[in-house]
Amino acid sequence: MSSVDRLVVGSYAYRPRTRLSIGGSIDANDGAPWYSELLIGRRRYRFVMAFEDLLNDPVIQKYLHELVGPTGMPVAAAPPDGEVTDEELAEELGLELNDVRRALFILYENDLATYRRVRDEDSGWLTYLWTFHYDNIPENLQAEMYRLLDALEDRAEYERTHEFYLCEVCSLRFEFGEAMDFGFECPECGSPLDAMENDRLYETMEWRIEELRDELNVDVTS
Repeated sequence: MSSVDRLVVGSYAYRPRTRLSIGGSIDANDGAPWYSELLIGRRRYRFVMAFEDLLNDPVIQKYLHELVGPTGMPVAAAPPDGEVTDEELAEELGLELNDVRRALFILYENDLATYRRVRDEDSGWLTYLWTFHYDNIPENLQAEMYRLLDALEDRAEYERTHEFYLCEVCSLRFEFGEAMDFGFECPECGSPLDAMENDRLYETMEWRIEELRDELNVDVTS
């Protein structure tokens, strides 16, 4: 798979194929082919896929799992057709109501679900009707890539500009100033601290940064 036709999020490769935004609104849960378009940098990708394929994608599953955790995954992995209440989801999935509400709120915070409130005219009781919006997942993944790139650039600069010492017994690493404060002895076991070469780590990070920049079509000016 070439760098032109995939997204890389962490160590996961994701084919950019899932932005539901071409030619009007499509119900993401109706099982019909998903007409999709994603713009990354100056590159535009267009695909057609079934909605169930989206949820079977291991990268999408990983992304949702990291958002809602194992207890919320049944909610995230089985979006219903149309609107649904949290009580209905809890009953259908056999989950605790608080776990369902927590998952829904996390999806809401990440623009993957919305709700509207309906008040019962007789009792005054409020009912929350939830709708899932998984067409936002590609944009969220792209945002994660930019955050990863920023973090890697900061870490690479830190690795480049610091000198490190290592305790080979405890596998603890110290900056030069810390090592000097400890008399170049490990504060845990007393073993000597040896100068540590981090060239391979830095080079690996630079390679990953360049790969992400290429994926996102990021121009770097010196």
